[in-house]
This record gives sequence, structure tokens and C-alpha cells, in this order.
Amino acid sequence: MYDPRLVQPMRQELVDAGFEELLTPEQVEQLLDQKQGTVFLVINSVCGCAAGSARPAVKHALQHTKVKPDKLVTVFAGQDKAATEKAREYLTDVLPSSPSMYLFKDGKLVHVIERRHIEGQLAQVIADNLIGAFETYCR
Repeated sequence: MYDPRLVQPMRQELVDAGFEELLTPEQVEQLLDQKQGTVFLVINSVCGCAAGSARPAVKHALQHTKVKPDKLVTVFAGQDKAATEKAREYLTDVLPSSPSMYLFKDGKLVHVIERRHIEGQLAQVIADNLIGAFETYCR
């Protein structure tokens, strides 16, 4: 587990962008069991691709689209272990990775961006991918 003081700025970056942190399995379950609306889940991480691409892409996408998910939520891998494990139970057919991003519509997983899609990718390319997903599924 990472030192919470070192991780706090990484957590705060998404909170400042409008995300709700899900810290317990119960919070994850309560939110992801909802069958109406759209939920955007980010599994946050301390790695370089989270800092250099994932979080900047998320913030850029949310600032540059009129169509946004109903709920923005995050869990932190390596910090909120039980909440992250619970979130991954909802990610059928997706290998665990962090950072990663998931869009749910009416309780169904409709869009996935795994770590392999983030590593080495420009934040703008990821943001464009997210904007397209939001415009497709969040209307």
C-alpha cells in the first residue's frame, strides 16, 4: 500500500474534476448496481501513465464536451484495495489494469479504456476517445 500522504494529490486531481471517490466495496456496489443512467469509473493509479496521460485525458474530455456521464466515480488501485476489487467484479471479460476507464449505461459496461490503451498514448488521443464515447452513450 502506498503512503496516503503521497497519493493524496493524485486522488485530489480527479476529485477536483468532479469525481466521487468510492472508498468501500459497499459504495461501489451501491453505485454500480444502479440500472439507470451513465456512470464513468476511473481506476486511478500512481504510475507515470496515470499522471502523464490518463488523468489529463479525463480532465480534458470533461472540459471539452457538452455531453457528460451522469456520475463520475473513481477508486484508487494500490490504496483502496477492497473497493477496487469490488469494482473489478463489474468488469466482466476485462483483465485487471490500472489506470483504466469504464463507461456504464443503464448498468451495462459499454466502453473500456485499459492501461494498454493509455501507455505511450497522448492525453489528447485518449480524451478524443472519451469524448466520442460520451457523445455516443450519454445522450
